[in-house]
Amino acid sequence: MSKANPRGRGHLNLDGTTPDKGLGAILKWQIGDRLAGRRTKAGPPYATPRRDNDGRALYEAAPHLTWIGHATFVQRLGNQLVATDPVWSPRLHTVRRLAPPGVALEACPKIDVVTISHAHYDHLDLPTLERIGKDALYIVPKDNGELLRRIGLSNIVELGWWEAREVGELRVTLVPAQHWSMRVPWDRNKRLWGGFIFESSEGTSYHAGDTGFSERLFSEIAERFPKIDWAMLPIGAYDPAWFMQPQHMSPEEAGRAWEILGAKDFIAMHWGTFKLTDEPIGEPPERIRTFWKDRGHDPARLWVMDLGETRPLSI
Repeated sequence: MSKANPRGRGHLNLDGTTPDKGLGAILKWQIGDRLAGRRTKAGPPYATPRRDNDGRALYEAAPHLTWIGHATFVQRLGNQLVATDPVWSPRLHTVRRLAPPGVALEACPKIDVVTISHAHYDHLDLPTLERIGKDALYIVPKDNGELLRRIGLSNIVELGWWEAREVGELRVTLVPAQHWSMRVPWDRNKRLWGGFIFESSEGTSYHAGDTGFSERLFSEIAERFPKIDWAMLPIGAYDPAWFMQPQHMSPEEAGRAWEILGAKDFIAMHWGTFKLTDEPIGEPPERIRTFWKDRGHDPARLWVMDLGETRPLSI
């Protein structure tokens, strides 16, 4: 279970921290760093690679995984079609989507299970959830269910860390993440955050949600789940490091997390869809590929997928 904040301010990470920053830090990043010339330049024009996908591949009965964009995947595992952190909206308030979703929501089969890692707007998108509708089972960390109930959803399961729900042949477990939550200034860390482990006879996948690097965190997950086949790990939203590192991983930290987890395949996410931080859009995949080569890992184990790309999940 997550720790309670002794000051009565909501949930804490495994190490007792909350990495969220106050208004002063935000102004230092957005204004101070700009005036001081420390903001990273945008970099050359970049279009996130994509593949045409009319949705037919998602109807296949065999296990498969499709990248929709950002932290949104659609995976078929354990005879369930699962959407992770689904965001099909064209914008998040003032932040426009850089590329259309890899597969239109209307082209997808009926989604059986939706998992949401935390309440930040780029992971919990109410307009998308309204479009998915009431038939799906929504699995969320504790204290997030109220947000879904506001839009009329009721088929909701709330989990604490290490708690699980069986959905037919699929077992879904909420695991810790090194992060925080907020939707408005007065609900900071009120709602728990985490990642998800999906276990079936066809294999085991892990969706990390948003997380900073923590050797303790990934070691504890690896100890409880020693046979992860596919690890979906975030590689973007890390610059400036002084602001982002406690809550988001760099590509190299994500690579190190994969090594600690002992997972078979690394699946890159959380890049190329929204411009949320300062690094150039195309930098994260370059850096994870460089890390991979420098460490001598098998190139086939690194999946930097195109938007709309569907890959079979086979062990």
